[in-house]
Amino acid sequence: MIHLTNITKQHGSRILFRNASMQILPATRSGLVGPNGAGKTTIFRLITRQEEPDKGEISCAKRTVIGYFSQEVGEMSGRSALAEVMAAAGEVTALGEQIREMEAAMATPMEDDELAALLERYGNATEEFEHRGGYDLENRAQAVLTGLGIGSDRWHFPVESFSGGWKMRIALAGILTVNPDVLLLDEPTNHLDVESIVWLEGWLVNDFKGALLMTCHDREFMNRVVGRIVEVANQSITTYSGNYDFYLREREVRREQLLASYRRQQEMLAKEEDFIARFGARVSHAAQVQSRIKKLEKIERIELPPEQRVIKFEFTEPSRSGDDVARLDGLGKIWLQPDGTTRQVFSGLAGMIRRQEKIALTGRNGAGKSTLLKVLAGQTEPTTGTVTIGANVHVGYFSQHSMDLLDGDMTVSETVQAAMPQVNIGVIRNLCAAFLFQGDDVDKKINILSGGEKSRVVLAMLLARPLNFLILDEPTNHLDIQSREVLLAALQQFTGTLIMVSHDRYFLRSLVNRVFEIDHGQMRIFEGNYDYYLEQITPAILSSEQ
Repeated sequence: MIHLTNITKQHGSRILFRNASMQILPATRSGLVGPNGAGKTTIFRLITRQEEPDKGEISCAKRTVIGYFSQEVGEMSGRSALAEVMAAAGEVTALGEQIREMEAAMATPMEDDELAALLERYGNATEEFEHRGGYDLENRAQAVLTGLGIGSDRWHFPVESFSGGWKMRIALAGILTVNPDVLLLDEPTNHLDVESIVWLEGWLVNDFKGALLMTCHDREFMNRVVGRIVEVANQSITTYSGNYDFYLREREVRREQLLASYRRQQEMLAKEEDFIARFGARVSHAAQVQSRIKKLEKIERIELPPEQRVIKFEFTEPSRSGDDVARLDGLGKIWLQPDGTTRQVFSGLAGMIRRQEKIALTGRNGAGKSTLLKVLAGQTEPTTGTVTIGANVHVGYFSQHSMDLLDGDMTVSETVQAAMPQVNIGVIRNLCAAFLFQGDDVDKKINILSGGEKSRVVLAMLLARPLNFLILDEPTNHLDIQSREVLLAALQQFTGTLIMVSHDRYFLRSLVNRVFEIDHGQMRIFEGNYDYYLEQITPAILSSEQ
């Protein structure tokens, strides 16, 4: 459907691709992966013609409709949520209008040739309208909105009343409703809760019939949805036939094979160069020496791609807390709304957090998860009830707001050093490297870092301090898969107590041993890991959908 052939693309002095090629075939589901800055978003922009290649060719099959969801939603105003979603399919709606106009025209007398031409246009238009799903457009828009967590009670709310994260869902719903031939999704699971992620997963696997190319930081989502990985790295594009886990294994196999070939070539080159050096001055060997020089000139040298080293950092062993870390008794919270009304978030919450437990806090968006973490961290007072923190408990709290507290004029290493003034620069650099700030990255100013990079700085500072109770509100947001693996390894190694909110199922499955769920203002406690929790709630989800 879409072919990128021998593409070369440069941004300033940085070469993203050199003679790179890839293709999107009908009905394939592909994941686009690669380090930050490698050119993943540029691939999307090239396909949608927002950018042009410096060299090479991009070809697209005729009448191919491309839908592109990016993190830049743009302004939304003047419509309801449902109308905004329908507006994304404006071309389909316009086609429906044309069909009605042609039907009206057919009722008027006209020449045979004119009627034949009209019937041909009508046939093409109705075929395209059906292909685009025009006959059930509104039903589809409603189903998609509901699947993404915006129920019928909110379809007619003005889009201006929705927060940024909910506007992202409305924009995503619009792209899905268009039902394009090729769907380009840039981080579609950002801002989605687990229920919406599961719905989107099912829709892409079971309902969507077109071709898909997406970036995603949710490893489990990627594994369940895609059957092909397109890797953008080292100025080239490489395709792997399999899901994300297969890609990781196959990439390692290919790297080992390349390394073996590189070593063999280096040994051969060393022998040839040694022969030339020893016999270069002898007339009797002149022909052989010249022959070998020409041979070396023709050999295509194997280059090893740069590899980011994995740095192990030994985190400080936190002091032992009391066995009872935090007790919740009759906990309730009421927020005052901007319009002067009040909203009860939860009430009567009770439970005990014990030493060395790693707890996932779950629930739908707006259920009160972040509020409960703020209460636990002492960032806000409960309206009713109490939180009792145990003996020798030292609390560390991470939220999306934590990144706003960083000083933009300081560098990464200066920021970490300021949080740990007693530690020498070698330890600071090691800590930064463990969180993927290697080489010159430590000298980057905070104000030029991406959201994911800022998250890594805050988490590095938090985990390096001798804290024994970590309260983490969506620490995996903005982090790419490699950064999530680094954080996961650090938290698995952490010997204190942890409660966290995350929508990454692979992350939670690999870490937690207990689950607190907030639902309709009440809290249920599941004495088991994340898989146990999913087994317990799945029957309830299925029955509510029937």
